[in-house]
Amino acid sequence: MSNQSIKLPRTSESENLKKIRHTTSHVMAMAVQKLYPNAQVTIGPWTENGFYYDFDLSEPLTEKDLKVIKKEMIKIINRKLPVTREVVSREEAQMRIKNINEPYKLEILDGIKDDTITIYHLAEEWWDLCAGPHVDTTADLNPKAIELESIAGAYWRGDSNNKQLQRLYGTAWETPEQLAEYKRRKEEALKRDHRKLGKELGLFIFSDLVGPGLPLWTPKGTLIRSTLMDFLKKEQTKRGYLEVITPHIARVDLFKISGHWQNYKEDMFPMMADNGEEAEKEVGFALKPMNCPFHTQIYKSELRSYRDLPMRLAEFGTVYRYEQSGELGGLTRVRGFTQDDSHLFVTPDQLEEEFISVIDLILTVFNSLKLSNFKTRVSTRDPESDKYIGSDEGWEKAENAIRHALKIKKMDYFEAKGEAAFYGPKLDFIFQDALEREWQLGTVQVDYNLPERFDLEYTAPDGTRQRPIMIHRAPFGSLERLIGILIEEYAGDFPLWLAPVQVRLMPVNDDFSGYCQDVCQKMLLAGIRAEVDNSNERLGKMIRNGEKQKIPVMAVVGGNEVENNTLNIRTRASGELGAISVTEVMEKLGSAMANHGDF
Repeated sequence: MSNQSIKLPRTSESENLKKIRHTTSHVMAMAVQKLYPNAQVTIGPWTENGFYYDFDLSEPLTEKDLKVIKKEMIKIINRKLPVTREVVSREEAQMRIKNINEPYKLEILDGIKDDTITIYHLAEEWWDLCAGPHVDTTADLNPKAIELESIAGAYWRGDSNNKQLQRLYGTAWETPEQLAEYKRRKEEALKRDHRKLGKELGLFIFSDLVGPGLPLWTPKGTLIRSTLMDFLKKEQTKRGYLEVITPHIARVDLFKISGHWQNYKEDMFPMMADNGEEAEKEVGFALKPMNCPFHTQIYKSELRSYRDLPMRLAEFGTVYRYEQSGELGGLTRVRGFTQDDSHLFVTPDQLEEEFISVIDLILTVFNSLKLSNFKTRVSTRDPESDKYIGSDEGWEKAENAIRHALKIKKMDYFEAKGEAAFYGPKLDFIFQDALEREWQLGTVQVDYNLPERFDLEYTAPDGTRQRPIMIHRAPFGSLERLIGILIEEYAGDFPLWLAPVQVRLMPVNDDFSGYCQDVCQKMLLAGIRAEVDNSNERLGKMIRNGEKQKIPVMAVVGGNEVENNTLNIRTRASGELGAISVTEVMEKLGSAMANHGDF
């Protein structure tokens, strides 16, 4: 069976895998408590590729302990224990939990709203509160398709003020072949890891002195950022966007009006106040978590006419979110990041056309980046949740506007209840990379709420004051996450137009360095990112270094090249191309860069 033919479904896509992983997590918890009788179990959910369980243990586990736990799990599985479901009252569940002295389970029980409590048993030897589903017997689990992967720290309830627990991660599949393919993809992911490649290619760093989740961009990494920004700015200018700049901080009052302070405070950095009294009164400044409240103030700075709309304000705005340290991960989960944010203020009649125009822009971006494997998700609110602001009517209008635009574009989509922003529904573009991992990139949101909360108006043709609708959009999502994903998707081998160094000139010896410098200067003046290898290494070593640093075009220069005003070209895309005149090389480079293609 080839790797390509092995399908690795996510847990949410397979009811059978959901049962397997749920049951395997219970088997793991039972094994841990057999080996460590004082261990307290907490939560043990499935993830899209496996499962985990959090334990309160008196001693720290090591990677060696995972092998011992796995052996105990195999013993349990081979005993073919029945997995049975029992429904009990809340009072009965409380009594049983107190009898085994597991306080975490009492807290979990308190969080269950339904008074009908379900318990799953492994024979009569072990049980836990669980909604299921599960397999019928441990004989339905294949020990050769199970792997315990790692140990990590995790605070109870995700709160750093609570006790730190030990989290055991594992994965389980239907067949050993699926597990082998999963492990192969994990190994490939390690090779492509943007944190590793970013360091090797010299694109960004993190500093303990600066703080976690706050990347520092090197000159090469900054070139990639700037190239992406220039590309999008050019596309936006064609479409009538107006660039703005807003501060990094604002009065807390701004975020109270927008609703961020009430609905997003846990994700914001603490307020800055002059003294304790002001802090108590919540009078102070906060780092911005989003750019949208600022753009409302630019819109509101003067009375707008319907003739001024649509107004499209765009900003590469850096925002700050107080992510938990355990959730940070390279560039894909950071505390300070730059969004390619824009907010469109439109009349009801303009909403559909502008929304479709934003979709077209996002598709243009994806096409230029060669990101073709994506799907679209309509993220709606959960009517049962209290985290959303605004009227039912506004939400219904906004959600239907998104669905209607997709119908016109004839685009397939799926819906996700409860994934909307607190102020409005959104259309998310979910990209699947070379390893079939999913990432959210571009997003478009329809918002009736912020114009209401900030009392935004425009003068209609009949002279009345009307309320505009806001469209929030970010084709990249954030520069940090996008670049992290691109590093892994390209395996560090950026296309020519994005590569921080596009051409490296390699003189065979010092006699030809002057010629290389002259050609390099011509290229730089033409907007080509070129450099000369002055390392004085042997030619073979220079070429190997260029390949390791994934330079798209390398030019070898010796006596023949100087005499004939040529360059001996080899490219990562097409291999050795031989001697080509300097003029032709520069023309081909210019054309490839303009068309986002290869040399």
